[in-house]
Amino acid sequence: MELILKQDVENLGFKDDVVTVKNGYGRNFLIPQGQAILATSSAKKVLAENLKQRAFKEKKIVDDANKTAEALKALEIKIAAKVGTGDKLFGSVNNINVAEALEKEGQSIDKKFITVTTIKRTGKYNAMIRLHREVSVDLPFEVIAQAN
Repeated sequence: MELILKQDVENLGFKDDVVTVKNGYGRNFLIPQGQAILATSSAKKVLAENLKQRAFKEKKIVDDANKTAEALKALEIKIAAKVGTGDKLFGSVNNINVAEALEKEGQSIDKKFITVTTIKRTGKYNAMIRLHREVSVDLPFEVIAQAN
């Protein structure tokens, strides 16, 4: 079944992508949830026209995302967390903590665009931040022991 996505769908595609999915997934989940429409020939023509009109607007958005990426690369993020014996953390550090640390540095990035493995020890790690479908940046950060 060929569908046009109306919004970003994780592990499938981005808004306005034409994707092929199994019939049940499209009919029972994507279409009723309002995440996709059938890719008929007329819908594809409308999509092509919309993409053409949006292309020059998209360039400005990509340029802004690149500027944000450069600003993020210049940041040095340190996340303080409570530490038990050795370097083990009480709890863990995840994308929410990285988003809060970026907010303190003046960069507002939604937590759903930040990918971090769950961190349970102090040390240096990397977060993947997706600013745009074409622009993503690796953000190095350090988890340090919180001063009591």
